[in-house]
Amino acid sequence: MEYELLPMISSPKDLKTLSEPQLERLAAEIREALCQIVERKPAHFASNLGVVELCLALHLVFDFEKDRLIWDTGHQIYPHKLITGRFSRFETIRDRGGLMGFPNPNESPYDLFMTGHAGASVSTVLGLQAADDLLFEDGRKSVAVIGDGALPSGVVFEAMNNAVGLKKDILVILNDNQMGICPRVGGLATYLDNARVAPFYNGLKRDIAWALNKVPMVGNSVEHALSNMKDAVKTLLHGGRLFEEMGFRYIGPVDGHDLDALRKYLEMVKDIKGPTLLHVFTEKGKGFKPATEDPVTFHSPSPFDRTDDGDAIPRPKGSAPAYTNIASKSIYDAMEHDSKVVVMTAAMCAGNDLGRIRDDFPQRFFDTGICEAHAVAFAAGMAKSGMKPIVDIYSTFLQRSFDHIFQEVALQNLPVVFCMDRAGLCGPDGPTHHGVFDNSYMRTFPNITVMAPGDTADLQVMIPFSLEHDGPISIRYPKANAVTVERENEVAPIELGKSEVLQWGTDGMIVCFGALLPECVKAAEKLQKDGLDVGVINARFLRPLDTDVILKAVRECGFVVTVEENTLCGGFGSTVLEAANDAGLPTNNIKRLGIPDRFIEHGNRSELLGELGLDAVGFIREIRQLAKANSDLNEAAI
Repeated sequence: MEYELLPMISSPKDLKTLSEPQLERLAAEIREALCQIVERKPAHFASNLGVVELCLALHLVFDFEKDRLIWDTGHQIYPHKLITGRFSRFETIRDRGGLMGFPNPNESPYDLFMTGHAGASVSTVLGLQAADDLLFEDGRKSVAVIGDGALPSGVVFEAMNNAVGLKKDILVILNDNQMGICPRVGGLATYLDNARVAPFYNGLKRDIAWALNKVPMVGNSVEHALSNMKDAVKTLLHGGRLFEEMGFRYIGPVDGHDLDALRKYLEMVKDIKGPTLLHVFTEKGKGFKPATEDPVTFHSPSPFDRTDDGDAIPRPKGSAPAYTNIASKSIYDAMEHDSKVVVMTAAMCAGNDLGRIRDDFPQRFFDTGICEAHAVAFAAGMAKSGMKPIVDIYSTFLQRSFDHIFQEVALQNLPVVFCMDRAGLCGPDGPTHHGVFDNSYMRTFPNITVMAPGDTADLQVMIPFSLEHDGPISIRYPKANAVTVERENEVAPIELGKSEVLQWGTDGMIVCFGALLPECVKAAEKLQKDGLDVGVINARFLRPLDTDVILKAVRECGFVVTVEENTLCGGFGSTVLEAANDAGLPTNNIKRLGIPDRFIEHGNRSELLGELGLDAVGFIREIRQLAKANSDLNEAAI
């Protein structure tokens, strides 16, 4: 398909010049642009296909130069980007220096927040509306588009409760496609499934209640009749009853792919006073048959080729397993051998490669939906009762449960295992998803053991070790192909608080915490050839730290370089500095390498690591500078 209309859309104002047939053509061109992107590189796909008409309708009815729009979660932002002046750069999306795959205020005034985590949209639009009211910014409308996968997040209902109490004029659009990344789960999912077969409802509950209250209450028979009538009305209005009872005006359900109908209902709700919810049904993957048939795979697929009959043929991928796959297999093996091992995840069954576990151990697999705080507290309850829970969650999402890690797990000293996938730089997903803070936030809690495998061999034995540990324990690993470091001897067994010395160096030592270990070994090997005797320690533990070995390196070696794929602030390197200081050792020979004190943009992981000096080339450069500085000091002393 050739693009006739997309190149003409420099802002949403241009949409108003198009006829109905042209708008239909534009929707098709947007879907074609989405297909062409995913043919070239991984990107969020099915969710974007599903919101094309909704996006067009919103921009046709509202003026988001003045009004406010937040997409939750922000991975469904692609059509919005295409009609807000970014079509010419769309092919750069998720590339280093290109468009971000999530909303980005630095790209466009139409993007208000980087909404990479789910659930905060109702809170933020409520805050925007409350501020506008205080500033007398009359006539502005605040709109949150929230997916049904994000809806169960506790913060959503906190915000809805507050919105009703404040009586603010906000519009919440529930984009209901029966999916998160995976099929939605829980009681709210069942409720929304029932709403799909409920008749259209336009907030009539209040009007009916008013009429019923006007009927004279005479005699038991009338009371009984009215009671039955109320029950019948409640049954009839099942689709929106939950939201109406909370105090929202509920309207829907509405076909999210009928552009005319969407515009009509958006015009209807535009001027309604008070909190309003418009329930819109969409189809994830709309317009591309393979994506509608398998929206889980096509949520964020690897590149594929389209056939003439509309099918998708995946391109061959590398056969090397990822750390995610190694962790999943280790968990599966543990569940086979120990009936007390259970697994919980927060809507990340596919991302954490837990499908086989879900299918083979359905009674011991728990998907809580996008409710990380609940997942952690739930795991604490299971641990208290004698089970061995593994909480398998992305590092960046585990942050959402910080208080429950503290209160329900660490404070109680309960044996909960945290498997933190996507720890470190998460590549094209960018700053909303980089898991670069967990070393810092996990080490703050007493009782918790903090671990990181240096390679595949470590990860395979760390999970069984953690399940036998009597207390909370965390294991972090990146979104990367798993690598095994060659050792001269057998892999040292995992012992609590003990590191693994791969090679001792007299000139200096690299102390690595985590999966950058292979790059550290490469750097040491190159430096050895250059005449620098540099050794490598695989730290394995941040808490408790192996002070016997690491402080020995600080005492005896010319320099010590700490390496981690985490922010330098409060991370592994800081832990080593603190330990050396506590021991009364000088710290001027310790150099910390890690993520600098800023948010890192999106791009290929290896590309980002190279730019930050966190690869073999960067380590060699830093160590040569350290060695030269030491040599200069020694010469000056002579």
